Amino acid sequence: MKNPALATVLTLLRAQSHLQTRFAAELGGVHGLSLNELLLLMHLDQAPGGRLRRVDLAARLDMSQSGMTRMLAPMEKVGWIERAEDPRDARVGYVVLRRSGRRLAREGTHTLTSQSEALFAEPWTTQEITTLGGLLGRLTAHLPGRLAG
Repeated sequence: MKNPALATVLTLLRAQSHLQTRFAAELGGVHGLSLNELLLLMHLDQAPGGRLRRVDLAARLDMSQSGMTRMLAPMEKVGWIERAEDPRDARVGYVVLRRSGRRLAREGTHTLTSQSEALFAEPWTTQEITTLGGLLGRLTAHLPGRLAG
């Protein structure tokens, strides 16, 4: 391919598809979680007070408001999160991490960490992993809601 930008984007898309499939299988089998559900729980776990506005969560996960609402309903039903209104502004809705959701976020993060380490086992060096992370960080630096890493 003559266009290096296009070739790189296609490679990134292929890698992203592979990683989602690989990680989703174990997260679903071990924790009963989708990758997006874990990412949502991780965002809440890192947020002050374990709470974020619904609109901010949607932006962080690149989801529409309606997609976020559909995702939250079953998570609320099983008790991982709860919804809360802002007492000063009824138009603002928060998603609050509950104790079971915090436990699941941490267990899922442990599983994702193990999967990540396995992915970057030999022949990857720590320097290569760090360089790749830095380059991808640069690519995503201006995207909304990046998880702290």
